[in-house]
Amino acid sequence: MKVAVRSESDRRALSFAMNLSLGIGVVMFFMKMGAYLLTGSAAILSDAAESVVHVAAVIFATYSLRLSYRPADEDHLYGHAKISFFSAGFEGAMIILAAIYIIYESIHKWLGGLQLENLGAGTALTAVAAAINGGLGAYLVWTGRRKNSLILEADGKHVLTDCWTSLAVLVGLGLVLTTKWLPFDPICGIIVACNILWSGAGLMKSAFVGLMDKADPVAQAKLTEILDRETQQRGLSYHQLRHRNLGDAHWVEVHLLFPAGAVLADAHRTATEIERVVECSLEPRAYVTTHLESASDHEVLHPHEGAGKVAGRP
Repeated sequence: MKVAVRSESDRRALSFAMNLSLGIGVVMFFMKMGAYLLTGSAAILSDAAESVVHVAAVIFATYSLRLSYRPADEDHLYGHAKISFFSAGFEGAMIILAAIYIIYESIHKWLGGLQLENLGAGTALTAVAAAINGGLGAYLVWTGRRKNSLILEADGKHVLTDCWTSLAVLVGLGLVLTTKWLPFDPICGIIVACNILWSGAGLMKSAFVGLMDKADPVAQAKLTEILDRETQQRGLSYHQLRHRNLGDAHWVEVHLLFPAGAVLADAHRTATEIERVVECSLEPRAYVTTHLESASDHEVLHPHEGAGKVAGRP
């Protein structure tokens, strides 16, 4: 089996995108803190807190991306790509912590008395931050999906969450400026926090699914379609299909049953052909291992498994 690796151009593109995210994240934090110091707005503070979380998450994601490039070694026989799920989970946890802090701070400011100043300047800074994060988030998600990087895609979704946070803050500040009713500010902060909680929970769920090796129904259907076609064309059958998501690829294992009397060299050549079809057909990529068996004595050697195709049974 030939194991595919990321090309150098893909690595450069992913590293550039991650470094860009980190650099802009730092700039956004200082911009939003400046807006908060000008206004004292709870909603803007919630936006700034989200930026702090983003910078921390990007630092971890940058390390995770570099670690995922490392090939398999004696301690990590399947490689290091699963770090992407840890990265997504960490980012989700950071988002949830930020949301809890935003809710606390919004309620605290509301109960302690609201005082807002320089809303015009604060609103302008927040609007600029929203526009920059919107463009950056879209670029990160697009690049992550195109390069099959869960780490970068998760970071892009986080940046887009930051953009939506800023837009919600703008709505709240606009209502305050229009109605002169100050509680719109903390209310907006709490609503933003609830949206952030939802986003963080989604990232943590995706991390849990990946770390627990939950079967991907899309990959299952695609694999079954390919193996049905390829084995039927060659007069074979298969069973014990297993697959897991490594973060940037799928690892596939399947048993192929050959007719009695099949020559080992011919059977191995056929199995290799099927492996290559699967590797070229499954997105983003697949590492395939086949186990060759003879149908003549299969039931004797493996009475608990049965014979023929048993798709997806562990």
